[in-house]
Amino acid sequence: MSIKVLYTTSARVEGGRREGHAVSNDGVLDVQLRSPKELGGQGGGTNPEQLFATGYAACFDSALGLVLRQSKLHAKTAVTAEVSLGENGEGGFGLAVKLRVEVEGIDREAAQQAMERAHQVCPYSNATRGNIDVTLELV
Repeated sequence: MSIKVLYTTSARVEGGRREGHAVSNDGVLDVQLRSPKELGGQGGGTNPEQLFATGYAACFDSALGLVLRQSKLHAKTAVTAEVSLGENGEGGFGLAVKLRVEVEGIDREAAQQAMERAHQVCPYSNATRGNIDVTLELV
């Protein structure tokens, strides 16, 4: 499948996840990477799972807003992405995501439908579908 490109960005990382440094091509994102203490690292910096959670939550919240606007519904939304890293049983690692979706100002059924539609619209959801477990939870 090819896409009609609307935007492209990049980030460069030196040193990987344990003691790395990441910078986006425009310099706006400039972070120290550190493995979390839970994985035997020193902590004190961000890690790829946190960055993925931030990107997925932001993307999904934007997709949800688009779906609501298209439906002429007005609601306050927030999305929390919980990203888990684990062993995949094949000698490698995998991710799992739980999206906790908050929608205020519309009834629960409409919020549920909007959340499910956003999951079809969101580029992160489309990229991960069939590759990692993603759970949606309307809170």
